[in-house]
Amino acid sequence: MTDDPFIAHRSLLFTVAYEMLGSAADADDVVQETWLRWAEVDRTTVRDPRAYLVRIVTRQALNRLRTVSRRREDYVGEWLPEPLLTSPDVAEDVELAESVSIAMLTVLETLGPTERAVLVLHEVFDVPYDEIAEAVGKTSAAVRQIAHRAREHVAARRPRMAVSRAEQQQVVERFLAAVTAGDLEGLLDVLAPDVVAVADSGGLAPAARRPVVGRERVANALSRFAEFAPRVEITTPLVNGTVGARIDPGGEYDTAITFVVEDGRITRMYAMRNPHKLGRLDEVAELRR
Repeated sequence: MTDDPFIAHRSLLFTVAYEMLGSAADADDVVQETWLRWAEVDRTTVRDPRAYLVRIVTRQALNRLRTVSRRREDYVGEWLPEPLLTSPDVAEDVELAESVSIAMLTVLETLGPTERAVLVLHEVFDVPYDEIAEAVGKTSAAVRQIAHRAREHVAARRPRMAVSRAEQQQVVERFLAAVTAGDLEGLLDVLAPDVVAVADSGGLAPAARRPVVGRERVANALSRFAEFAPRVEITTPLVNGTVGARIDPGGEYDTAITFVVEDGRITRMYAMRNPHKLGRLDEVAELRR
């Protein structure tokens, strides 16, 4: 273990920033800004380095979140978080895996910056309310109220994800087998009736600009993929803590897909096609809480 608390907690700081921003690139910038501020601190005045560093990274992430929120308003099509290749230990930590899933990060996008910070810090990282209050510049009582509202908001929108990794793997493989074979019946069988498919290309790759809803419409949108299947490579890595699909790394069909599985069927699909968001799928991200 290093003597420098910043190095010791760097993965935690990145995870906090990433969960608040949904972007690894922005999270990296925030962690770097946190390091610059930490380097100027008189360490003898810091009683709890972890709490102090989390406070700095939260403030920096809030500043960045307000900036990127304006940028995302001009984004072409649907905006989805940047996918990360994750290790098996993230998948085994059920709470962490759910909190970093594309499905949950997408729900967090519907919160305001302060609400998102409060919910992430308290629910995922068990930061006490008084410490969160210092980080976001609110009273402890106000933070409790914000947390209550944010929890209710998220609870109404969060997908149920309580399935084993083995079941996720099985359902994803059934889906991929049906898609690549052009098996319409098999595809309809693995998709939930009210399945929602969301694609993010940023206007830089072919993709639906709006969510596609319903089993028949999603199956129809995927029906032509069988023509291209012989020319692509498909793997099933762990993406954001769940079993995902990676199509043709480095090719024209470059795509990362994550899934929400309920009762043996896919209820949600998130397809990331923006090439600027796929660079983190070549090395495992260090996520900690």
